Amino acid sequence: MITTLLSIIFVYVFIVLGYMAKRIFKEEMNPKTLTLMSVYFLQPFVTIWGFSTAKLQSEHLYVSLLYLAIILVLLIPTIILGKLIFTDSKNRAIFSIAGFVGNTGNIGIPLGIALFGEESVIYTTLINIANVFVVYIIGVYIYSRGSFSIKESLFNIVKIPIIPASLVAILINIYDIPLSSPIQEFFKMGAYAGIVLQLFLLGTFLQGIRIKELHPKLFVGTISQKFIIIPLATAFILSFTDLSLFVQGVIFMEMMTPLAIANINLASLYDCKPKDVTSLILVSTLLFIPLIFGLSYIVNYYYLG
Repeated sequence: MITTLLSIIFVYVFIVLGYMAKRIFKEEMNPKTLTLMSVYFLQPFVTIWGFSTAKLQSEHLYVSLLYLAIILVLLIPTIILGKLIFTDSKNRAIFSIAGFVGNTGNIGIPLGIALFGEESVIYTTLINIANVFVVYIIGVYIYSRGSFSIKESLFNIVKIPIIPASLVAILINIYDIPLSSPIQEFFKMGAYAGIVLQLFLLGTFLQGIRIKELHPKLFVGTISQKFIIIPLATAFILSFTDLSLFVQGVIFMEMMTPLAIANINLASLYDCKPKDVTSLILVSTLLFIPLIFGLSYIVNYYYLG
């Protein structure tokens, strides 16, 4: 557990660097420019590299599809609830999707290794890849709807290059097309650059945020959804499947990961209160640190016990 905490802390050193850069260089450090670099140039590398790390199998794909199904089942009532609670379209968009876009990569994969061992990597990797489709299809549409029409929001999905990149990566994986070592290193280099830029970007948004300025309903609603409603509903749905407790535990853990930095990309790109989204990410990340110990107990007692 200590190793996991240290790994997460070291990863987030890049957040501190982003914070310092924004604080020192102020307006010269433009988060919107970093967002465009991340979404349109580096995130496709992250996706293609992710698909190259493990060979897709039918039983593994089932876990990814189940993860997506759980999100869709919970997303519909959340959208309806958001319309009842919020009058502001941007607050409604954030509440509807932010809690479902978890940090399944930077936190989920190393945490899975710590709690379940290396045999969890194939599942956490594929869940993380499934999360890409949640972010860049459902997420793009809902965040866009905070500022754009339905037609414009659908067009925004088409413009994101990570979707066609993902389809190409899937075909390469399925048909087992060989990639030479230099090409693999090329994609790996781009992927790591994309991951680091994501963390750096979060730091730039953290500079100057005021958590107390968050809309109270948005704050309470999103955090409660992330750490109470989604985990409980996930455990309930998983109890009706025939998956092993080990795999159920991996999915449950991934559903509890804090809000992903990708939320900032979309909120910034579509002018949907990126500062508020950054505050929610910060709070969820800080709350998750003590929750790791409770999660560890649940996993060991119920899913591995």
